[in-house]
Amino acid sequence: MRARRAVLLAVVVGVLLYAAYGVAAVSVHTRLVVYPFHNQTELMEPGFDAQDVPTDAGPLRVYKHVGEAGAPVVIYFMGNVGALTAFAPMLRHHADAGRSVVAMGYRGGGGVSGTPSEDRLKADALAVYDALPQLVGKDGPVIVHGYSLGTGLALHVAAERPVDGLILAAPYARLCELMAVRSFLPACLIPGVQKWQSLKDARRVTAPSLVLHGTVDGLIPFGHGERVVAALEAAGSDTSLVPIELGGHDGLFGKPGYLTSIDAFIDGIAR
Repeated sequence: MRARRAVLLAVVVGVLLYAAYGVAAVSVHTRLVVYPFHNQTELMEPGFDAQDVPTDAGPLRVYKHVGEAGAPVVIYFMGNVGALTAFAPMLRHHADAGRSVVAMGYRGGGGVSGTPSEDRLKADALAVYDALPQLVGKDGPVIVHGYSLGTGLALHVAAERPVDGLILAAPYARLCELMAVRSFLPACLIPGVQKWQSLKDARRVTAPSLVLHGTVDGLIPFGHGERVVAALEAAGSDTSLVPIELGGHDGLFGKPGYLTSIDAFIDGIAR
């Protein structure tokens, strides 16, 4: 009898500790996992000008480069470093190709005021798209380009607005799945967790799409990219998957096939 009581007590204590751990994890997952945003450096890239876009939550800082008349317009959504300075080489590459570029700052990062959340960032992304005529003219094809966390925003815009092309680098099927693996919690089922379920938006995208994913990505496994591709194809999108051989999560920019695939995709749309 005593042994049974001891086992029961141990189970109850274990459940209570696990529940307490879950509550604590949910309370900190936004600022420690999804939006760490430690880098508060503002973008100071030559040829890019800062401009505020009006939104229902107040002004949102974006950085724009106006390219050649009729050139493609690229809306760029970065990863969760939170500061566009970390993605300046990609922005510069688009600009040097003659494209117009609009890069969205994330609230709470890169010197942009406010508090980030899934709903807020997605609403901001749509506001940036809607402001394109005032920002760069929008007289060329519109392409949304997202990396890591930003792929969820690119997919959302492509699902909610007419775009001519979609580029996803290291996309996730459901961000909550990645949180579940690392936390040992059923993150996709827990209320209060910001889930970022990209597959839902991918199933509504019909624009041509390019997905690039490192084959040895240890943060967002390659299989996530394959699942996003399958969802896009099921929606009717003409989708290409480019495996970046021996590519991890970071450093894709310098890997063979990355930039050439992006350029070929955009050039094909611009013809």
